[in-house]
Amino acid sequence: MKFNLFLGLFLFSSWVSFAQTPEEIRDYIWGANDAYKKANTIPDKWKNESAVIIYKHEHYNYHKYGVNVTYKSSIRKRIKLLDQAAVKEFSEFSYRDKFYSNKALGSFWQRGTNYIGVKIVKPDGKEMVIDADKDSKEVNGEKKLAIPNLEIGDIIDFYFYSIEPFKSVYDYTFKAVETPLGDVYPTLDLKITLSTENDFFVNFNTYNGAPELKEVPTGKNSERFYELLATNVEKNEFPRWFYPLTELPCYKFQIIFARSGKFEKLSDGFLSEKERDVKKTVSKEDVFEYYNKKFSPSGDLGPINRFLKNKTFQSEEEKIRAVYYFCRHEYFTRYLEAFVVNEAKIMYPFGYYGVNPIFFQDELPFVNYFMQFLKKQEIGYDIIIATPRHDGSIDDLLIQQNLRKLIRVNTPTPVFIEYFSSYSGAEQVDALIENSKAYVLGISNGKKVTEVNAITLPSSTYNDNISKVKTQVELLDFTGYKVKRQLAFTGHLKESEQEDRLEFFDYVYEDYEKYGSTKLMDYVRNEKQRNQYTNELNALINTLKDKQKESLKANVEGEFDVKVEDYGFAIKNTGRFGKSTPLEVEDSFTIANEYVKKAGDKYLLEIGRFLTSQIEIDKKEMERKNNIYMNFPRSFENEITFIIPEGYSVSGLEKLNKKVENETGGFTSNAEIKGNQLIIKTFKYYKNYFEPNANWNKMIQFLDAAYQFTQEKVLLKKN
Repeated sequence: MKFNLFLGLFLFSSWVSFAQTPEEIRDYIWGANDAYKKANTIPDKWKNESAVIIYKHEHYNYHKYGVNVTYKSSIRKRIKLLDQAAVKEFSEFSYRDKFYSNKALGSFWQRGTNYIGVKIVKPDGKEMVIDADKDSKEVNGEKKLAIPNLEIGDIIDFYFYSIEPFKSVYDYTFKAVETPLGDVYPTLDLKITLSTENDFFVNFNTYNGAPELKEVPTGKNSERFYELLATNVEKNEFPRWFYPLTELPCYKFQIIFARSGKFEKLSDGFLSEKERDVKKTVSKEDVFEYYNKKFSPSGDLGPINRFLKNKTFQSEEEKIRAVYYFCRHEYFTRYLEAFVVNEAKIMYPFGYYGVNPIFFQDELPFVNYFMQFLKKQEIGYDIIIATPRHDGSIDDLLIQQNLRKLIRVNTPTPVFIEYFSSYSGAEQVDALIENSKAYVLGISNGKKVTEVNAITLPSSTYNDNISKVKTQVELLDFTGYKVKRQLAFTGHLKESEQEDRLEFFDYVYEDYEKYGSTKLMDYVRNEKQRNQYTNELNALINTLKDKQKESLKANVEGEFDVKVEDYGFAIKNTGRFGKSTPLEVEDSFTIANEYVKKAGDKYLLEIGRFLTSQIEIDKKEMERKNNIYMNFPRSFENEITFIIPEGYSVSGLEKLNKKVENETGGFTSNAEIKGNQLIIKTFKYYKNYFEPNANWNKMIQFLDAAYQFTQEKVLLKKN
């Protein structure tokens, strides 16, 4: 196990404003003024833990020097290792010592530097400092640092420090930090500090019982320093189906740089009225003030008008959906082939699309464009502002970038449309924001935001989000199986499957044909060049198809927990046009020397395995303190058909009939013989988005029933 330190993470106090060299950094952290230099004891209550963090300090430093801005971040941890698992965890560090900032203007200012320091403190107090420059090795652009002679009872004391300089003449919004207060190990002393100055706005708040951020006087009007202190912080547990920020003590913050009032108005975040004030909350009125001038109808509707010419629709809803899918191609998927070709360095493709081709890169131009369309069509609509449920309620909103923006078209049956992805659809609200409180921005005269109100977004049910799998199983030489499957996915279950299973060539050319648009290679008039580019693109696609097949094969092996051979698959329907249109896939494979055991002249068949892997709740998971959070309700239908060999019969079906249902969900199964077929049907479902931890035992009941089904066997014997 390795401990990863990917840069730009965390770090220290006011010293970062002057510590610049590796020696200065090391001396300040571990030098004579280190208050934790001799700290080596932990409370008795934590002596059975894997490790205990004696001291953890994160610092974030934001300063400007003329047009130059420097962001420094650091983290120090002093950890006592109490078992072999912790020793293994910290036996290797991975990091990059140099990087290019994505904030920079100009190549010189892109250069960032990272420093790492590691020392081991033995139980007798002897210290061993690791020479990271000397002992680290470069592997695939990443530094690997092995920590030798690490033992149970040792203290590992390390820091990670990053300097990221860049130029910003106007404004810049730094990436937000949102994290639980606790670590995976208990923490004796925790300190989080921020250092800023004029022109830097601080959004910071704590939640769920975490201590508040305090301002520490600096004696200088232009400089500000903040700290959050905590002691005896219990470790965090992250069980399955859990949203940590909704329950655990946590903090969120973001720093926004704006040089003047003009740029404050243009900044990409919610600002306090005065830069000296820390903004802790964002009201719906703040949301209105921020967005009422952000959205405005704009865009050339010529492509839509040409698409609609001579078309009729049975309803406004049908027209909205048709226009949405057309625009998804016109302003998104039409260019994906070009991005692939460009990345593969086959050709530079973008000049073929004319002057200033339109590609929607984020939500804002998408919303503005559809505002223009709906305004011209005189169709009423609202703009919805929502935040994913895993970030907590919108009542605790702090970070503007967490918000999702979508349009609710106020047709008789409202149609919700969002910014494009390759698989996005009309009608269905995104899984992460549905069933949550949101803000609706009312629109006057089809163009102006005039009010803001709270609403609850629609929900889906387990009947909307369905996985259906039909599996045909035949014995192969009485030692393995031939398997054929038909898989169909709808609702939110479809979305992740599309991501996993589809490549660009599975749907881009489908869109070309549907909308009669010009393929990239058809733009190339020079026949010799076109043939060359086409051959190179086809070779790339064939390579990607091979990788796709290997990836899907690996997924099947993960599902069945066995090796498979002779794998093949086919995409029957991409499922990209409507929430009720399923993604349909067929696959086939063989399983050798698995799931069959010979017992004299009989065979024991592990038929339950063909339900594929189910959740096994281990002893550690039985006792749960946290509530349960689901992304969405969902259900799984399976039909397994086993072809009984001629001259044989099957017994032991009674174990395949199960039924466990309660208010959290359920699992049912039944088996019967029809002719020469054993037909097994199962249904597993999760009813709700949320369950209190008091219902965990009820969930375990049907989860265990499903897992137990996979362990069941039938007996195959000669007649």
